[in-house]
Amino acid sequence: MSRVIVYSQPGCGACRAEKDWLSQQGVAFEDRDIRAKPEWLQEIRVLGSQATPTTVVETEWGREVVIGFDRALLSKLLGL
Repeated sequence: MSRVIVYSQPGCGACRAEKDWLSQQGVAFEDRDIRAKPEWLQEIRVLGSQATPTTVVETEWGREVVIGFDRALLSKLLGL
């Protein structure tokens, strides 16, 4: 089973689209609003990103970081 964390912010159309798509696919995810907690903004910087959405997919094989809403890559990583 995968753990999915979506770093997002209010007013981000791509963030909304990705979260809606994940929900439609039945994928549970944790939404981290980078404006709500400064440490979440710092976390995406450590991941090498300055954009939202930034998504972390953790599996038993490791962790992948997806910057931007990349439906094809997310589908592959989540086995959809």
